[in-house]
Amino acid sequence: MKLTIIRLHTLSEQDKIDLGKIWPEYTEASLALDELHRIYAARFNDRLLAAVRVTLSGTEGALDSLRVRDVTRRRGVGQYLVEEVLRDNPGISSWWMADVGVEDRGVMAAFMQALDFTAQKGGWEKR
Repeated sequence: MKLTIIRLHTLSEQDKIDLGKIWPEYTEASLALDELHRIYAARFNDRLLAAVRVTLSGTEGALDSLRVRDVTRRRGVGQYLVEEVLRDNPGISSWWMADVGVEDRGVMAAFMQALDFTAQKGGWEKR
């Protein structure tokens, strides 16, 4: 089966289980979804392997909690996920990714640079 990037509109029971593995620190209540608060995920074989939260405000977008499950890292899943989020939101001209909770800032900095984000104090920006 092909890896696909999807925007979650509702969470199935399996999605909740998978997101619990991706983000064990989040409660189900903290994963509210609406037009301004979105979750995009990478799905393979009916399982979520990676996810990112997106908050939109006018022409600005903020990404947070980008995480790829350990067994899937270093295979381009995170890059594909972020690229599809940007492509799915063409009206957003300015993106921000905070560095809060980043496990390895050096790895994340290289990853964000590969996506044409520039380092700023407290995170990365793309215009």
